[in-house]
Amino acid sequence: MAAARETRSPLVWSGYAAFAWGLLFAGISFYWGLGGTLGLDTLGGTLERLGRSRDPAIIAAVWVTGFMKVGGAILALALVQPWGRRLPRLPLLLLGWAAAVVLTLYGGTLVAGEALVASGLIRPGAVDWKPLLWHLYVWDMSFLIWGVLFALAAWQCTRTASRSA
Repeated sequence: MAAARETRSPLVWSGYAAFAWGLLFAGISFYWGLGGTLGLDTLGGTLERLGRSRDPAIIAAVWVTGFMKVGGAILALALVQPWGRRLPRLPLLLLGWAAAVVLTLYGGTLVAGEALVASGLIRPGAVDWKPLLWHLYVWDMSFLIWGVLFALAAWQCTRTASRSA
């Protein structure tokens, strides 16, 4: 009965959404790691050039980040799934909250700076608008959204842990 009630908790969806979000962006990383080029022009600057040149260090980094995103997706699911309750609670909560903080701060900081440039409040000189806007609305915003989803899932896990203590 308690498991059914928890499944209906208003925040459980955030763990599933963070899981899906992580897998979606891991898939993009793996696509680029396998040689895909669609979307590379939205990265801008050095990343675009190095990605197109198939630099082994960049390719390795793309694969590593892809697997990190899969790990993050699984962590998000563990925060809200019944099988996650069999894991040590404190490390799970620490990892969940750390992911929430790091992703939210990383994405939020980048989005804030890009928004200042896009709005004209900061004028850095020559701006490559296509990558800037893609980072503002897609790439960096995705980290911010993923961080917020992680925070909601971690909050759900924290609430569940405190009720069962």
